Amino acid sequence: MEYQHLIPVTIVTGFLGSGKTTLLSSLIKSRQTRRLALLINEFGEVSIDGALINDSVGGDQHVRIHDFPYGLIAYGDDEHFIPTLQAIAGRRANVDHVLIETSGLALPTAVMELLQTPELAGDFILDATLAVVDTPLLLSDQFDRDLSADSLHAAVADSVATLFEQQLEYADVVVLNKIDSLDEDALLLAEQRVRERAPNVRFLELAYNAQLDIRLALGLRLHQPTFTTHNHRFTPLPGSGTPTLDSHARLNGHAHSGLAGHSHGLTTHKHFHDQDPGWLSFVLRSHEPQQPETLKQALIEVAKAEPLLRSKGFIRLVDPNQSVLVQAVRTRVAISTDTIKQSSKESELVFIGYHLNRNKVAALLSQLTGTVWK
Repeated sequence: MEYQHLIPVTIVTGFLGSGKTTLLSSLIKSRQTRRLALLINEFGEVSIDGALINDSVGGDQHVRIHDFPYGLIAYGDDEHFIPTLQAIAGRRANVDHVLIETSGLALPTAVMELLQTPELAGDFILDATLAVVDTPLLLSDQFDRDLSADSLHAAVADSVATLFEQQLEYADVVVLNKIDSLDEDALLLAEQRVRERAPNVRFLELAYNAQLDIRLALGLRLHQPTFTTHNHRFTPLPGSGTPTLDSHARLNGHAHSGLAGHSHGLTTHKHFHDQDPGWLSFVLRSHEPQQPETLKQALIEVAKAEPLLRSKGFIRLVDPNQSVLVQAVRTRVAISTDTIKQSSKESELVFIGYHLNRNKVAALLSQLTGTVWK
């Protein structure tokens, strides 16, 4: 089977709020002549990321988006992944590359395995798996286990650390994101912490302004076409090592790490979400107009009081025809100053956390904003 007859697939993974969607948007804008198919997966009932990508595409006919807002893409109960890819293969003359953004609560292994099944192996080849990292969060020890905490907080820390480490373990390329305010020493420390968790990562890249050179993301050809019915393994193509951040001259603002032998044995690996059902997601809605600053402070307090790790969505302003985007990672909340048009006449926020209590979050948010959320 020759590589050139297969459609390359890049998987973009990364923990909740790492900036995957923003990075994808920048890749789309710099796609040059590539015709792209995007599969966007979200753990929640409301498609936030798909809407953001659609907005960045701006009607580009050479970029097709397939939204997977329910469940985890390619996992056991996903009946849409294989048919969607088969449909993409059916129009291969108009597709140069497939990009798959997994949920922040998923591992890339589910997609990696299915790409090697008889249904897909004749049409697709894994190009590379990119893990996007929220670098300030990494440096603030938020991905460390906390054995001194109470049982719930210790469970949250352990679950977060495990998922983060496994996402890195199965990545070919780690992208350090949100780094614009960091100095050289901080970047070196971030690299050290990545390598402590995943020593076999093949490349480290720096994404200033949430942008990555398209040549460092697509067309890497890091995997050979392989297919076995019983033992899915991903064999890296031969390559030579390159310097680490320590000795790199920062050519074009990017840094590469050494290329190491790196094979993924997947058949004995249970996907993370199968192991840990404590991750929960739900949507809260409000029909009343929201004050952005009041809501921001409310979300900060909710994250302090409950094991909330991620929230995002759109809120309605006093003008019923205007809404703004909300993005939050733990207590770090950003509300856009640019208004957008939404078809919904209500505010909708997705909340994701570990053993998160929907009733408590709704009550606290309602109390702090003076509006009804349910």
